Amino acid sequence: MNRCDWVGTGQNEIEYHDKEWGVPVHDDRLLFEMLILEGAQAGLSWSTILNKRKGYIKAFDGFDPLKISEYREEKIQELLLNKEIVRNKLKIRAAKENARRFLEVQYHYGSFDSYLWSFVDGNPKNNSWKEISSVPVSSKLSDKLSTDLKKKGFKFVGTTICYSYMQAIGMINDHLTSCFRYEEIIELQKK
Repeated sequence: MNRCDWVGTGQNEIEYHDKEWGVPVHDDRLLFEMLILEGAQAGLSWSTILNKRKGYIKAFDGFDPLKISEYREEKIQELLLNKEIVRNKLKIRAAKENARRFLEVQYHYGSFDSYLWSFVDGNPKNNSWKEISSVPVSSKLSDKLSTDLKKKGFKFVGTTICYSYMQAIGMINDHLTSCFRYEEIIELQKK
């Protein structure tokens, strides 16, 4: 079974690739979770974040943006001591700020899903990369999303993070054409 070249041998990476990566996501809670995890990944490997994902879900109240938006300083300090997550003060504080901004977007657009998917007119983009070296780390689309999120006050949403985010939530299908998931994702997009 051929997989994308970035997939390591760890079970978390294999399962994530085979079941989640590139699948179109329209659930606001999961969109929020992935936004926070992608920001947490900045400067680290994705496998590090996947290995801490259960810890993140527990520590961040199941990624409930309303609860996170109301975190007090005591909770921030508690998170800074939590070995089950990446203990980076800027990233933890960004999660709280992003929760606030996320709720504002939901209020103004009806859902974060509506806002986010408007960048691709509701239609995922299918690339046809043959080699991992061809896959970009950013694009005009990720530049546009990053700029808009920053204007709205989001943190840890640079263009590279936004590109990874769009790959993860299926706005962009960047599975290699040789990967068994490439055609499966295209079929999932039709549902």
